[in-house]
Amino acid sequence: MSVDVTSGRIAATELRTEAAGGCVRLPYLVALLDAHGNAVPVPVEKSGDTADGTLVLTGQAAGFHARAVLAPPAEPARLRDTALTVTRTGEVPVSAGLRVEVQLGTTEDPGWLVPGLFYGENRVPDCDRVFPRFQAGAHDPDAMVSHTWAFRADRCATPAVFARDTRGGAVLVTGERSELGLSGVGLSLDPNTSRPALRLHFPYREEPVVYYGSAQPLPAEAQLHTWQPGESRTVTFRVGLLGADPHAYAPVLREVHERNRPERGPAAWVGLGEAADLAAWGLYRWHYRPDPPVLLETAAFDREALGERGDRQAMHVGWVSGVPYAYALLRHARRTGRVDYRKAAQAVLDHIAGNLAPGGTFWGQWTASRGWTTGWHPDRDRLHARTLAEATLFMLRALTEERRHGSDHPAWEHAVRSNLAVALAAQDADGHLGSAYHQATGAVLSRAGAAGLTWVPALVEAAQAFGLPGHLEAARRAGRCYAREVRSEFLCGAPEDVDLAPTSEDGYTAVMAYTALLDADGTPEWLDLARRSADWMLTFRYTYDVEFSPRTLLGRYGFRTRGGDQASPSNQHLHSYGLVCLPEMARLARRTGDRYYLESTRENLDCFRQFVAREDGDFDAYRGMVSERFYQTSCFQAKGMLLTLSHAWCAGLLLYAAEAALELPELADRPEGGSTP
Repeated sequence: MSVDVTSGRIAATELRTEAAGGCVRLPYLVALLDAHGNAVPVPVEKSGDTADGTLVLTGQAAGFHARAVLAPPAEPARLRDTALTVTRTGEVPVSAGLRVEVQLGTTEDPGWLVPGLFYGENRVPDCDRVFPRFQAGAHDPDAMVSHTWAFRADRCATPAVFARDTRGGAVLVTGERSELGLSGVGLSLDPNTSRPALRLHFPYREEPVVYYGSAQPLPAEAQLHTWQPGESRTVTFRVGLLGADPHAYAPVLREVHERNRPERGPAAWVGLGEAADLAAWGLYRWHYRPDPPVLLETAAFDREALGERGDRQAMHVGWVSGVPYAYALLRHARRTGRVDYRKAAQAVLDHIAGNLAPGGTFWGQWTASRGWTTGWHPDRDRLHARTLAEATLFMLRALTEERRHGSDHPAWEHAVRSNLAVALAAQDADGHLGSAYHQATGAVLSRAGAAGLTWVPALVEAAQAFGLPGHLEAARRAGRCYAREVRSEFLCGAPEDVDLAPTSEDGYTAVMAYTALLDADGTPEWLDLARRSADWMLTFRYTYDVEFSPRTLLGRYGFRTRGGDQASPSNQHLHSYGLVCLPEMARLARRTGDRYYLESTRENLDCFRQFVAREDGDFDAYRGMVSERFYQTSCFQAKGMLLTLSHAWCAGLLLYAAEAALELPELADRPEGGSTP
């Protein structure tokens, strides 16, 4: 782009609010960008307020005219709807993108939030997984460390960027697409002034590099629009001033969720009963193996080409396979009278409970080649707290379920008690339960991250099941310990394959933990933490339906993304693990009367009643198969693709959630029905 800046001083406009305690600065009306990021700012030359509080800003530069109309702040989130119209007044075509920017005051910690995509520094310095990291004053694109980042909008659960200074905060919100194509979000901390800049790009830019799911970045991308003489384009966005509370994002995302409410009915392809039947069959037919009795982690869609060679011959005890899904199958079997399912589920649970590690916990994983082992961490002595705790919790639930039907399993109870004894021995004076343990001794190997929070619901439920008040007290101490991380708006460490990255799974474990404590005590302390956990978890949940090319599989089937969760900033695909805390979210919604929690939970269940194979050949899968990854953006695979593997945890959690929802009237199938592609 070859343009000249008009002469004169660039005016800066400030938006102030007494309620938020600060102001944001608009350094220019809009900036014109070339492919290399060179910016030509359009200054604010005229401004004026109308009688109703609408703010009108105009300016011109380099053969462009711009006019922005900012509506008065609207309740409940006090965001200003803005329409920015840019017109090419020059006599020749020119290629350029647009940048909208607001700046805050000086700060050392902007507290960045791009929902589902960027959390504070995003990647802590000692995290082994490499993905975009913010660091003030740094610029090392090859290591994916920088003070400035820009991303395409479909990477965001909500295309928005939040930040704050010492007095208050701000947010910019837009949609996935504009008249200029796919939109983008950005963030930057000026190395000279230490002022955070919140940015939107029309069309999108990805810089300083593109993250595609690996430690090797791809070159930056800069989408441009070719402006013809006399051409006008309008982009819309919203800008808001917030308080300094790091949790100030929550009302904004609630308001965006409400505004984006779809006109169509639920996304689900099948009802709850059919979803349960399909998922149970898929889990039993494609993942269960009787000798030894395991639930294999994956099964390939393409049986003719790959056969069992495409199946992962391994079973985790929790997390991506194992106990939670055997429990779901057992619960379904008891409801439907399927003896074959019941025997299979019991056999898997017996196999896991009967093979404890020397240190007294479950092993992390069984593999066909090595037998019982520790899991995916390269340290062969290290067992991950979240995997063990989740297995313990659902083993306890399976035991409780069986006792209701007059069947007892002493080995299951022994395994639960033994695992909890290791967790209690690991608890330190602050209440921390540890994040990893030695397989031979049970000694704590790490306290980094919040993986140990998963023990809390297991301790709470064991206290009730076994009459052990000391377990409940230990859960309370742990809840107060991990509250620091909840209130900091940065949780990490739950999945054993993503190290210390913030993930949606950390949100699920926090919701389950604090809802369990709330159910046990009913105190305002736990209610506040349960709500904060739920709000943070929902930052990963898509509030809109991504637009797919009709030539892709997801586009052809009309896959709707609202209600799906971004796995993490490191794993940028949609996944269904949020179904694990469906009962807790329903209870929290019931206790608080909060429609937002209930609607988000319904939408999560609706979203993942898409793409469960209804018959052999459905989307090239076999009946009951459920994929793990839906590619809603350009990461790992092309946008619109589907991972052609069925995962035990995906079928298992759909089964678990459907069985739970069948007992919850507020989650019953809605009469308006869903879509059937």
